[in-house]
Parts: sequence; C-alpha cells; structure tokens
Amino acid sequence: MAELAQIDVAHVAKLARLDLTKEETKLFQAQLGRVLEYAEKLREPDTSYVEAAAHAVPIFNIFREDEPRAGFTAEEALSNAPRQANGLFIVTKVVE
Repeated sequence: MAELAQIDVAHVAKLARLDLTKEETKLFQAQLGRVLEYAEKLREPDTSYVEAAAHAVPIFNIFREDEPRAGFTAEEALSNAPRQANGLFIVTKVVE
C-alpha cells in the first residue's frame, strides 16, 4: 500500500480563514487520516475488467430527434403580449 499523504490541517484551516483550536486540529487530522485510509482501500479490488461508466445503470437519451419545423412569426409571438412596441416585448425594468 502506498504511503498516505499527510495534509496539514492547520495550514488548510488558515487558508480557509478558520480559527481552529489545537484539539479541533488534532481531531480533524485524525478524521482526515481515516478518510484517506478508506480511500486507499478502494484501490485494492481489481477493477481492470469493469467497464468505465458515469452511472450505475445504463441511461439513454430519450429526447426526440432534432428536426426543423415551422416556428412562430413575430406577430404570433407578440399576439398575447400585455405590452409591446416596435415588434418588441415591453417589460418592467428590473435592474437599476
């Protein structure tokens, strides 16, 4: 098994502007060590025969084919607009 990386929790906490006590730093260092040990265990099983996948079950694209079709004309799009001018929608100003 490869040497586990040691991460300086106090340094990372300082970078994140976290004010940790010495007890918290020791606790988080121990917890991080256990997480890294578990992550190392995940490398043990032989997965060379397993096909790479993004999902546990097959997922297929269920969308329809992208085919051109007639759309709205400008007049049809603006037909229900509460306010319009010069072929454009008039909306309430939301940014000052």
